[in-house]
Amino acid sequence: MISFILADIRRFAGGAIAVALLIALSVGLCVTVTLQERALRLGSARAAEKFDLVVGAAGSETQLTLSTVFLQAAPLPLMPGEVLARLSADPRVSLAAPVGFGDSFEGYPIAGTTTALISSLSPELAEGKMFARLGEAVIGSDVDLTLGNEIKPLHGTLESGGHTHTEGTYTVTGRMAPTGTAWDRAILVPIRAVWQIHGMEAGEGHDQDHEAGHEAGHEDHAHGTEEAAATEHGHDHEAAADAHDHDHASHGAAPATLLAQPETSEEEKPEPAATDMGHDDHDHHGHVDPDAPLDEVFTADTPGLPAVLVKPKSFADAYKLRQEYRRGDTLAVFPGEVLTRLYGTLGDARSILLALAIGTQAIVIAAILMVTIMHVGARRRQIGALRALGIPRRSVLQIVWGELFGLFIAGAALGTGVGYGAALLLSEGLAAATAVHMPVEFASEDIPLVLGFLAVAAIVSIVPACAALRISPAQALRA
Repeated sequence: MISFILADIRRFAGGAIAVALLIALSVGLCVTVTLQERALRLGSARAAEKFDLVVGAAGSETQLTLSTVFLQAAPLPLMPGEVLARLSADPRVSLAAPVGFGDSFEGYPIAGTTTALISSLSPELAEGKMFARLGEAVIGSDVDLTLGNEIKPLHGTLESGGHTHTEGTYTVTGRMAPTGTAWDRAILVPIRAVWQIHGMEAGEGHDQDHEAGHEAGHEDHAHGTEEAAATEHGHDHEAAADAHDHDHASHGAAPATLLAQPETSEEEKPEPAATDMGHDDHDHHGHVDPDAPLDEVFTADTPGLPAVLVKPKSFADAYKLRQEYRRGDTLAVFPGEVLTRLYGTLGDARSILLALAIGTQAIVIAAILMVTIMHVGARRRQIGALRALGIPRRSVLQIVWGELFGLFIAGAALGTGVGYGAALLLSEGLAAATAVHMPVEFASEDIPLVLGFLAVAAIVSIVPACAALRISPAQALRA
């Protein structure tokens, strides 16, 4: 029976191949959509597992998660540095690592952070050693650099018209082991180096304000002296008092963060600070001493920062911290929770794509069914001859049904392979762009889909087989 079916398929090889290819394309589309959605969901979820809680300035939860967990370039508002100091001293926190963005090198994002976060992501370095000075850097496993390479940070990206910092460079001292996260494509440097290169270090800010206030005091004093020659003695005392007050106020102002701005009029108020680290004004550059030792003790004078990655000591502590820092000017999120909401949106898109793929399959099956019925009609003489030779009706039914069902199986197998390969290519492309490993794999939930397809194929194949049984041997031979 099987040899007869195979011989008949070889006889009509052109039509059989066309039918199998149509089935393969429709099945491949379904497989690609299903596997790619699963790979994206599993890959992003596994990448987010390493980040328990993210605390940032009030704003978008989704953007905070994408920028910190997946290092997607986007401006984030800065929160006061005292938040980091408070989290670092909190007994419920086992790790509070600041992160600062805004620079890149050869397309790789540069993230300012601490040695604690690097040790959390990669307990053992793949090669080299941890940075110990402000001018040193540790690179992710996928960064195409070698130990000893010099990094000249670029503010922003070349595509966005960024410019190279001349205030400092970094030397690669170590490489992390693969983490399966976007941080595999990152260059990690001391957070204080990032603050200093953008002129945000607390000490620098105070010194600059001190000098500015001192100069302002001299100018006011000179101005008061000139007026003293033309005004009464009382006015001179008022000018001197004003100058003294202004000088005192200047010494008192300490804009250690970009959020602590001096009072201005409504027209002069600056825009909210963002992760460009205040670099819209190119005059606010600092200087980095590459040989300066690390200082990872953070106080209330710490500069502003976009986010802090927090590892609570327990689940209870995690929920308490999230509730505590979801008030006022801060926002705390569980990355996994944010991704779950994104999966809901992604699931809707997957349902639409899957519905389109199934609709395509239905159209293909209908077309194949029509072609097969026409093919059976064209083979009336052959079928009539088989019947005239005494072959039972059941055998004729099995032959016609087996041919079409076999084409369905062959097309489905080919389509599964094509869909799997397409999903692999898409995942590799996304992984190369994001460094997030996206596993393409089948799951037990695919079994009902396979069984459903086989059931539909078996039922559809019966239609032309039943049409073949209606052919009378005598009429077929006379035709």
